[in-house]
Amino acid sequence: MKILLFLISFFITAVLANDFNVSETSDANASEIEIPLKKALYINYETIPQRVIKGEIFSVTLKTLSTTRDFTDIKYNFSSSYGLELLNEIPYRTFQDRYFFDTFYFYTTSNNAKLPNIKAELIADTKYKETLVDGIKLNVIALNPKQDFSNIIANSLELLDYRTTSFDDKHNIIVFEVNATNTKLEEMKFKNVYKQGIESVNGSYFESKITYYTVIDKTLEEFSFSYFNLLKNRFDNISIPIIVDNDSVSTQTDLTPKDQSKERVKVTIASSVAIIGFILILWRKKFIYLIITIIPLGYIAYVYVPQKDICIKQGSNIYLLPLENGTVFEKTTSQIILKKEGDVKKFVKIKLQNNQIGWVKNEDICKN
Repeated sequence: MKILLFLISFFITAVLANDFNVSETSDANASEIEIPLKKALYINYETIPQRVIKGEIFSVTLKTLSTTRDFTDIKYNFSSSYGLELLNEIPYRTFQDRYFFDTFYFYTTSNNAKLPNIKAELIADTKYKETLVDGIKLNVIALNPKQDFSNIIANSLELLDYRTTSFDDKHNIIVFEVNATNTKLEEMKFKNVYKQGIESVNGSYFESKITYYTVIDKTLEEFSFSYFNLLKNRFDNISIPIIVDNDSVSTQTDLTPKDQSKERVKVTIASSVAIIGFILILWRKKFIYLIITIIPLGYIAYVYVPQKDICIKQGSNIYLLPLENGTVFEKTTSQIILKKEGDVKKFVKIKLQNNQIGWVKNEDICKN
């Protein structure tokens, strides 16, 4: 009898324990079931170019509608694109009625290009379902330009200023400044030039300005190049006449030629003062007037007497132009003596042993 009661008690306990475990497991599984997220963001393309040119900057605008106003911003993630460079990760946004329009700019780097797949999500306290937009393959056209092409595709390009000086016995150096819209001016590049490079560039792809130099053959009487005008859908030409400026104290930090008229006026005044002083010496017989004569004569000598040789320290950078962040085309391997051609601000103009013209900083001149 006792055994029978024990078995009945054990059976009841096992059944209750099993029911408890089943209930607990069911509750746990129920808690793990995810509630489907609501979709609150609807996006499609508002504008896509019918065709793009390799090297062109173009825009893509997304038309967006949010079913909720309770959000901070929209986060975009891009993936699986090729042949393009995204220029702005934060979109340029405008609003119209219930819609807002986000614009992104791309630079075409290849003959084959595809817009990225876009994943957008609302930044909000409430979690919403992500919105996906598939990228589209673009129709890319490659230009077939002439040899004078500058590698620039833009809405406009304007020559602001230029200057030409002698570089060595066989070459001249042209420094020019251009302003352009809707382009990457840092992509500028020429064929058939001895040397070239960027001295400064500023602005954005909407509008930018560049100071560029090219070293060309002395036999050329004009330096011409072309760019592709997107608004006119054609190649436009820019021509720079070669007028060599022999001013030995020139500077390319201000591309406009230095006005020598003020210097001539100063020399004329100094000469007049010296003549008056000489007349006073002869008339008054007083050598105190000699000072009036010596000072202006010293100034005239300073302006017109050829400059002396100077010592350049070992390891000094020799710049192509007198600019703080200018191009370094040579470095002295030892202390050398070179002919001084002139100076401007923090730089001294020198003639190298191969007759090339360069610039060194004042701090690189030997003390003694």
